[in-house]
Amino acid sequence: MKLDYTELESGIRLIKLSGRLDMNGTYSVEVQFVNHCSGGNVRMIVDLSDVSFLSSVGIPMLVNNAQAVTSRGGKFVLLRPQESVASVLELVGVTQVIPIYNDLHMAVASLK
Repeated sequence: MKLDYTELESGIRLIKLSGRLDMNGTYSVEVQFVNHCSGGNVRMIVDLSDVSFLSSVGIPMLVNNAQAVTSRGGKFVLLRPQESVASVLELVGVTQVIPIYNDLHMAVASLK
């Protein structure tokens, strides 16, 4: 699992995950992921377009950080999950908690 971090316009944070968000992948990026989600009024986009697999270990990392960000006055969205990953997110109800966008400009607009 690989994690790339960039900051977009107006301080919006973008994390791009690549690989498998299974037990090994999640554990390899979780500390970095949490650190990038820290702070107040954080606006996060998590790009899942290069995540080929999402397990039951990866889901809590996304949900727990989304809840932490929103509890501190921030916003957290997911971007472009592959079809198989999107199906898992839908099946377990993550889409009820975390908005998902298929377009970066729409995701950015939702955070402003």
